[in-house]
Amino acid sequence: MVEQRSVEESKVETVRLIRPNHLNAAGRLFGGMLMQWLDEIAGLVAMRHTRTNVITASVDNLRFIHGAYNGEMIVIIGKVTYVGNTSMEVRVDTYVENEKDGLRRPINRAYFTMVAIDENDKPTRVPRLVLSGEEEKAEWDAAEKRREMRKKRKQEGF
Repeated sequence: MVEQRSVEESKVETVRLIRPNHLNAAGRLFGGMLMQWLDEIAGLVAMRHTRTNVITASVDNLRFIHGAYNGEMIVIIGKVTYVGNTSMEVRVDTYVENEKDGLRRPINRAYFTMVAIDENDKPTRVPRLVLSGEEEKAEWDAAEKRREMRKKRKQEGF
């Protein structure tokens, strides 16, 4: 039987508090620090889905929508949106959560391509993705388009 997992089975949500050592010279969350956190979450999501080690192959559509500042709570949510043979796409969304009312304001979205690897560091097959509902199906369709764009950019040398 072909191994398969749902989107929910590998979803990861974490909360970080922005501290002074996370800030850039302009007093905002340093983009490199956020990228590290995002890569960690994407890796955890992919490891949960595959139950094996993974590597980051690429990151695209890394959009900084708003800044974040000292003392703010950052919520990072990652989920698998698409799987191929040995790779998968992981969407990672970042929010600032208001500590008074719990409302979340989006500040970042990124798509990671993660590759599952075996004990010899060779790509290995990933479990199929079980989609539930229209939102997950729409995300899969959009991921297929992003995958085609990545292939085209690679052919063009980007």
